Amino acid sequence: MKTPSPQPLRPDPRLFNEDLAPAPERKWGTYSIFALWMSDTHAISNYAFAASLFVLGLPAWEVFLALLVGISIVYWLMNRMGHAGHRTGVPYPVLARASWGVYGANIPALLRAIMAVAWYGIQTWLASTAVVLLTLQIAPGLEAYHHNSVLGLSTLGWIAFLLMWGLQAVLLTRGMEFIRKVQDFATGPVVWLVVLALAVYLVVKAGGDISLTRSLNGLSGSEQVEQSLIAVSLTVATFLTLVLNYADFARFTPDHRSYRRGNLIGLPVNFTAFAVVAVLVTAGTIAVFGEAIYDPVKVIQKIDNPVVTVIGALSFIVATIGINVVANFVSPAYDFANLAPKHLDFKRGGMITAVLAVVVMPWKLYSSALVIQYFLGALGAFLGPLVAILLVDYYRVRRGRIDVDALFSADARGAYYYRRGYNPKAVIAFLPAAAVAAALALVPAFGVVAPFSWIFGMALAGGLYALVCRGDRVASDAGPIPEDIIPSQVRTAAGEEPGIARGSGVAAAPVPVEGS
Repeated sequence: MKTPSPQPLRPDPRLFNEDLAPAPERKWGTYSIFALWMSDTHAISNYAFAASLFVLGLPAWEVFLALLVGISIVYWLMNRMGHAGHRTGVPYPVLARASWGVYGANIPALLRAIMAVAWYGIQTWLASTAVVLLTLQIAPGLEAYHHNSVLGLSTLGWIAFLLMWGLQAVLLTRGMEFIRKVQDFATGPVVWLVVLALAVYLVVKAGGDISLTRSLNGLSGSEQVEQSLIAVSLTVATFLTLVLNYADFARFTPDHRSYRRGNLIGLPVNFTAFAVVAVLVTAGTIAVFGEAIYDPVKVIQKIDNPVVTVIGALSFIVATIGINVVANFVSPAYDFANLAPKHLDFKRGGMITAVLAVVVMPWKLYSSALVIQYFLGALGAFLGPLVAILLVDYYRVRRGRIDVDALFSADARGAYYYRRGYNPKAVIAFLPAAAVAAALALVPAFGVVAPFSWIFGMALAGGLYALVCRGDRVASDAGPIPEDIIPSQVRTAAGEEPGIARGSGVAAAPVPVEGS
């Protein structure tokens, strides 16, 4: 007599909806991952960072070398996190359940979400300032509406901010597949065209008389080394937010080559090339305007051509939307959905993000050095420890052996239930590491090592977690870390359970096991 196959484990409705379940479709190929990084790296902040290093006094070749080293470290980290995201097919807050517990994962998820909400609001407001610039260029008569103040914004400022808020809300609540299509053809490539045009214009205007080899401020050799090391560290620190939640994107890739090649082209290659152009434009402003201008919006204003101003403003509006999608929207949408999956899906989590981004009045956040340095700075210091715990758990403790179905089980006997749904070992590793990293980042006495605080936090958290979990490690003779997609039956099981919440994903279907 044939033995009947076991029934799939039904996911707990407190932990499951279709948006949090393993990805049913995997359409993010190499170009989509590359476009993802174009959307993120082509931000005004990244442009200004590269340009400011040149203005600070580093020769151009040292700027490129420092940024290449930093982004190569980011590339390595992204591939490590991408491996876990691709194989499990689940977003970051669900993946974090393996190390933090099925309920404990809300701790790192909320820390990431709070930071993302703040920066989502700030980026939306920054984009709205470009809208104001564009509006006044087209209709100077509206200047009168730009001098009053309602809760810190002028009437024109409020209209521009709410316009940008509404446009993003429409775009971002259409789901991940729609986001992929928009970034593939709009937010990624458009800024490249504008900054390349700026570079060509300035080189021609300067008659080719642009130097990329001399130091503008004559820094000594030791000062150049110091600034280069800081540049390497800050480059990595800037991307730690996305390292943490990279599973949100890698889960949609069809094979390992897709995210690895997309990461290679989009990070070391594209990021460094963008830095080259940023420095070239900045050097061009010295030759043409007699001063170093490392804000591309101000460069466009200097050209004093209405057509250039309109095109430039539109491009940077699109760029800001791109970075908001990648860095500040997708993650909190999943993070909030993870709080109450039965009631919140990706779209509702995204709307919570968008609403909170207005409530925090981001123009006031951005104008407060205290908030930026101490509140957001302290949260940023937590990122290194969170990344370390996730990676040490996946690579050293479990060696890639994740039971995906158990990530959705609230059974007290489940693999990731630990103690009432929380893993005390993750907390033990995180708290002292986060405290050390925050102290190094914020206490003036440690100013010399502040740019490197994430390294100390990551090393301490990773070491502590490996130590307290030494008895839980998968035996080394279990073989290498697997490459295949981990099979899961939670979607099939959820289809048999009438009480399970439905998300905004496409039709549920089991994901076939495939290699790379």
